[in-house]
Amino acid sequence: MTPTTETGAATSKTPENQPQTQKISAFLWFDGNAEEAASFYTSVFKNSRIRNIVRYGESGPGPKDSVMIVDFELDGEQFTALNGGPQFKFNEAISLVVHCQTQDEVDYFWEKLSEGGEEVECGWLKDKFGVAWQIVPDIFLELLRTSDEKKKDRVMRSMMTMKKLDIKQIQEAAAQE
Repeated sequence: MTPTTETGAATSKTPENQPQTQKISAFLWFDGNAEEAASFYTSVFKNSRIRNIVRYGESGPGPKDSVMIVDFELDGEQFTALNGGPQFKFNEAISLVVHCQTQDEVDYFWEKLSEGGEEVECGWLKDKFGVAWQIVPDIFLELLRTSDEKKKDRVMRSMMTMKKLDIKQIQEAAAQE
């Protein structure tokens, strides 16, 4: 029997038989290293864990008993990693944004996620698995929402000169007259 909501719509269940609380989540396609990636990500983010691992059976397409799917949480947000094969590669068309309050947080996530990967620019990096991330201080996003077009332009020009975003430098650009 499929569980339903009060309106009769089917609901999904997590592996621990708890209601799915996140309506939309990221599904990431890997080529054989989904479990390694999920373990790495859960080591970087607090309040994170691997929730479930599903292995291929006789019908494949992966080798029997190899990891097919890894369900995991990063700071309470749910993700799924699939060992789908070499057909698809990650690119910057989709990125994961890490919202940071302090420079220490920016520095921490930048260092951890770029290790073995590639520092790009403007707060973007690619991790060692090819996943694109944006490490963004919330103050930067707040400053972009200003109605002061000159301030917004100064903030953008400042950001465009950086790889890892620097809160102090962004704030100094915003404060200039």
